Amino acid sequence: MADAASSHAPKPDGATGVLVLADGHVIWGRGFGAVTAAVGEVCFNTSMTGYQEVMTDPSYAGQIVTFTFPHVGNVGVNDEDLESQVDGAVGCIVREDVTLPSNFRSRGEYGEWLAAKGKVGISGVDTRALTRRIRLSGAPNAVIAHSPDGTFDIPALLEKAQSWPGLEGMDLAKIVSREIQEGWEGSTWTLGQGFGGEGFGAGEGETRPHVVAIDYGAKDNIFRNLVKAGARVTVVPAETTLDQVLALEPAGVFLSNGPGDPAATGVYAVPVIQSLLERDIPVFGICLGHQMLGLAAGAKTSKMHQGHRGANHPVKRHADGVVEITSMNHGFAVDNQTLPENVEETHVSLFDGSNCGIAIKGKKAFGVQYHPEASPGPQDSFYLFEKFVGMLG
Repeated sequence: MADAASSHAPKPDGATGVLVLADGHVIWGRGFGAVTAAVGEVCFNTSMTGYQEVMTDPSYAGQIVTFTFPHVGNVGVNDEDLESQVDGAVGCIVREDVTLPSNFRSRGEYGEWLAAKGKVGISGVDTRALTRRIRLSGAPNAVIAHSPDGTFDIPALLEKAQSWPGLEGMDLAKIVSREIQEGWEGSTWTLGQGFGGEGFGAGEGETRPHVVAIDYGAKDNIFRNLVKAGARVTVVPAETTLDQVLALEPAGVFLSNGPGDPAATGVYAVPVIQSLLERDIPVFGICLGHQMLGLAAGAKTSKMHQGHRGANHPVKRHADGVVEITSMNHGFAVDNQTLPENVEETHVSLFDGSNCGIAIKGKKAFGVQYHPEASPGPQDSFYLFEKFVGMLG
């Protein structure tokens, strides 16, 4: 297949997939998954496993994921590794053709699963060259398309890529958030027991501190980890009002991850969080939730050049100098140059010095930019769930 560094390359024989960047760059490949075209921002993820979790993470809404690990499909798919029931990434790009599954937990083939989910993929792409392009020039808008007969209207796909407004200024949280309030059941996954193995028994929930989790596009494993840490969890939609939150009598409020521009989501989310802080209700935020907390405290957020996505990102904890190996997925960040005096930076990325954690002085409120719930790993940062639940009494 064509090198990703060449522009306007002629279509090679056997090409059934294409990626058309907004700048006119055309990358050919072999299509798989859904027979369709989808528009989004092209990013890359450096995880060595967990492609199913990545593709069902709502934080990837509006994005096309380039997997830098070449062997995608080898563990198949199953119903236990879904991170949500809503849309995540719109498509994916891989180097090698999708591998047949070889795993005892597999219940299906990745390409067939993508097709059932309406997500498109292309293989045969030089993902190294594409990743370098993103690192140098930033994450581009593009259209990814799959046509079994190899017929594509490139000018029309280019127009679609160029007319898409991009993620900056876009509120996607209310699109991927659940629509109704629900109590969460089940804890983290255990081999042979599934997700109920470490949950709490009948009647025990009422004795646990009650956490109201605001869903901006949450990964399910966050709620499982809150239960594992000792909480009872009620999940509410992104646009839940302050009065609705308070009516649930929370011991603490959790702010979830999610997609899109935090400044856009903050229009309705930030006033609620500010009121929670004024009432000294403990608050814990992850990823977009962390950014919402930063905005509520008076900081600013900004679009990153390429974003951080993968399961191997080193983060330094200022309190003791410990380095946590973390899972990340974000294209926006809290600007650590805008933190007000009452906000302490607690964690920082060792890749580029960007902010990865804050705590509000005098409040039981903190957030981290990375994903302590893993899925896919690592699990260095589970202590944050215990820290939050421990604040609740």
